[in-house]
Amino acid sequence: MTGPERTAEHARKTPIWPLVHAERAALAADLADLSDGDWATTSLCTELTVREVLAHLASAATLNPVRWWLGVLRCRFDFDKQVAMRLAEQLGATPAETLERFRRTIPSTTKPPLPVLAMLGETVVHGEDIRRPLGIVRGYPIETLTLLADYYRGSDLVVLAKGRIDGLRLVADDGPFTTGSGPLVSGSTLALLMAMTGRAPYCDDLSGEGVKTLRERCGGA
Repeated sequence: MTGPERTAEHARKTPIWPLVHAERAALAADLADLSDGDWATTSLCTELTVREVLAHLASAATLNPVRWWLGVLRCRFDFDKQVAMRLAEQLGATPAETLERFRRTIPSTTKPPLPVLAMLGETVVHGEDIRRPLGIVRGYPIETLTLLADYYRGSDLVVLAKGRIDGLRLVADDGPFTTGSGPLVSGSTLALLMAMTGRAPYCDDLSGEGVKTLRERCGGA
């Protein structure tokens, strides 16, 4: 059985929505006591503040396929414009309102035309886009991180990941995840996952002769 086949089989056996809901709840709890200055911090999505990334997560949890396609048509297939439009819908007048709107999405199973695993990935990856600049550390279940790493290694959907790690061997030092062949990149499953999805700062947490290549593919110096 190949890597993508194992991922699909694991995903079929693992209820994914409860994992999404757990990660949303954990993120909301982590952000409950932020100051106004914290909310204005630049996220790892460098064009967005941490507040704006949270609004983006809320928007994704309120978009069913029909609303998503209507937005695409309204924005004339400019997907970045659609993301910005939907983010603005969820931002609210204050950080407290942004957080409350996100809290309301915690139990949601609404999603755009994407796999549920992609929704879990969005929640974890964007959660780290918020947490790392704020110095917040979450102890993720290793099973969740491994499931996502397995998913991303075989996918370029939404974010480039499969292509970014081509020709490299990734090995987690805290769990069972491993993939590829070539120069070694080793570290925590979280750091590998975030580097796979283009977050260059997490390359600082990795070791091996393949790190330089991966950093360059993430757009880092």
